[in-house]
Amino acid sequence: QGLRQARSLARRLRRRGLEVLYTSPLLRARATAEIVSGLLRVPVRADARLMEINLGQWQGRLATDISREDPELFRRWHTEPWAVLPPEGESLTQVQERVYAAADEILARHRGQCVGLVSHRIPYLLLGMRYLGFSRDAVGTFKIANACFEEIVNTEPGSRAPMDRPRSTYRGGADSDMSIP
Repeated sequence: QGLRQARSLARRLRRRGLEVLYTSPLLRARATAEIVSGLLRVPVRADARLMEINLGQWQGRLATDISREDPELFRRWHTEPWAVLPPEGESLTQVQERVYAAADEILARHRGQCVGLVSHRIPYLLLGMRYLGFSRDAVGTFKIANACFEEIVNTEPGSRAPMDRPRSTYRGGADSDMSIP
């Protein structure tokens, strides 16, 4: 199903004039980016700053096991994610800093070009907070469909940041069930 969704995404992006893709090096994002890149014949570059949040000791474990071991911390992670740090993991603020730095650098390098970023749920939400007005509270509730995309267009000529006042258009995924808060 993931291959079908990536091909569908490439078809939906075909008319957008995509010139370069940047991707998280994690397998699921990288595989999607490589399929889109191959079908659209655009270069793809990996950037580790687009990776999903590092959950430290929780990484790769079942939520039921984590909640059984430390129910209070796990409950707070879901109710107060900005105030909780997973053991040996990253805070949302740390992820936000690295994702924003990556976006700033990539967009400055490709000013005036159509650039795609292939990433994961948390980086997507953080970019949505910055450019699209998503609420900080969305981190705990936001659902994202596989292979969805968000179009952000800079409407301010000569603006200092690549997207100071963006216009956004949501384009749902192949099996979209995304809910925007």
